[in-house]
Amino acid sequence: MASAPPPRPRLVVLFGGRSAEHDVSCVSARHVLAAVDPARYDVEPVGITRDGDWVLAEGAMKALAEGADGLPESLTADGPVVDAIPMLSGSSSPAETADEALTVVLPILHGPMGEDGTVQGLMELAGVPYVGAGVLASALCMDKVAANNHLAAHGLPQAGYRWLTVDDETHGGVRRPDGSSSIVAAEVDDAIEALGLPLFVKPANMGSSIGVSRATDRDATIAAVELAASYDRVVVVEEAIDGREIEVAVLGNESPEASVAGEIVPGADFYDYDDKYEDGAELLIPAPLEPDELATMQRLAIAAYRALHVEGLARVDFFYEPDGRGWLVNELNTMPGFTPISQYPKLWAASGLDYPSLINRLVDLAIERHDRDQGHTRTDH
Repeated sequence: MASAPPPRPRLVVLFGGRSAEHDVSCVSARHVLAAVDPARYDVEPVGITRDGDWVLAEGAMKALAEGADGLPESLTADGPVVDAIPMLSGSSSPAETADEALTVVLPILHGPMGEDGTVQGLMELAGVPYVGAGVLASALCMDKVAANNHLAAHGLPQAGYRWLTVDDETHGGVRRPDGSSSIVAAEVDDAIEALGLPLFVKPANMGSSIGVSRATDRDATIAAVELAASYDRVVVVEEAIDGREIEVAVLGNESPEASVAGEIVPGADFYDYDDKYEDGAELLIPAPLEPDELATMQRLAIAAYRALHVEGLARVDFFYEPDGRGWLVNELNTMPGFTPISQYPKLWAASGLDYPSLINRLVDLAIERHDRDQGHTRTDH
């Protein structure tokens, strides 16, 4: 008698979260759920509310059964609240019993408390495979100061930058990286002297251009620091680059591959939140580049990916000064948006990997890494 086939993997799609990027996560998850093959996976959407409750997204599951068009655009807490680790429990390796379903988590979470290594650490404790970068890489790439410093240590080219640590006790005081006291105005003067104007001011730990400002004078820079500090006590100040904005998608573990490039033509002064999620910018895929220019960009993207210990996936963003410094690494996003107008899936689609196949590849990479790491983990001595 032929043995029964193994059960479908249980794919937990985790979305929402407590960061300011909650809404972006919900929209991304909606489209991931619509693209997942229900014949291949036993799909289980789980949401994290803005208050941090984990809920079974029953509305999403019901809509998924009825058809992808009915999936909700946002998370409600109508489902039962669940405990995180028991919810994640299940078989964590294909080597376990054949009648027990493999659980894989796909965390479509953006920003702090989701993309910064916190949830990744929880999944490590639960012992389940998960899509995307690990704890260290997630934390490094989320923190723009840590990422910039790490890329600089590896000799990778990037724009000039400074950072400030806002002192909450004095409401406007900051502490320099060396620990000496100052005030916002003095720090801004230092940054302007070192980097010139205009400047970009960003929270160190945030994505989707939330809290980002382009400042053209001293007063605007001070105001921009105050805005960024409402999202994170560490604020990054960067020189403005007069160059092209070009991105590439990277996919893989030990042997990462880079997609074709895409060029952003912003619809506003810079590539802000509305441009990213309300289709205000123009995206040129493939980017108009010479073959040697593309090859150099792809090589640098993979070098940055490896330098920051990323596995699974990342979108690597560049500035390009053709008549100046050439390629400058801007940042790596370890869980880029998966909305219909998001660059990451578009770049892979243009490279020959469609949306459902991309999800399957990401799940396969998660299992591959988990099994590899399990082989290098000993609990005895």
